[in-house]
Amino acid sequence: MKYKVMKKQHNSKTCLVCGLKNNFGLKASFYELENDKLVAIFKPLKEHQSYPGRLHGGIAAAILDETIGRVMMMKDEKCFGVTVNLDLKYRKPVPLGKELRVTAWLTRDTSRLFEGCGEILLENGEVAVSGHGKYMKIPMEKMTEFDPAEEEWLVSHNDSDPLSIDLP
Repeated sequence: MKYKVMKKQHNSKTCLVCGLKNNFGLKASFYELENDKLVAIFKPLKEHQSYPGRLHGGIAAAILDETIGRVMMMKDEKCFGVTVNLDLKYRKPVPLGKELRVTAWLTRDTSRLFEGCGEILLENGEVAVSGHGKYMKIPMEKMTEFDPAEEEWLVSHNDSDPLSIDLP
């Protein structure tokens, strides 16, 4: 089913997951959808492998952690989620060199914490990795030495940004 993209979230310069100038990063783009889900789109490279042709489990954890942790930004774009815990289930190998989608959604929201779930989806829609995380809400201005200008924390648009995203 296709869902309309409501908004694109910020990228940074050097983040492992969203850093556009990190040569070894995932360069993931994050899109807020009309169904209240956040979707990350990324294409893992050979530098992200464990076994030949397979994404390293730690990198899978990183993209899920980042995506679930960004769900709160759909409500407050200046609120970061700092991981309290993250539980994952690895179901299928994640291939390299293919564009993949990660979905995440909010499951609980309190004044100081939030929880969310997420999934790395294969091209055929099967769930490769699923997870649940708990995060502490931290305002951007209270992050350690975070300078949005220095980190190039911005929304970068390009011609390949989707207007809608197909999800199973």
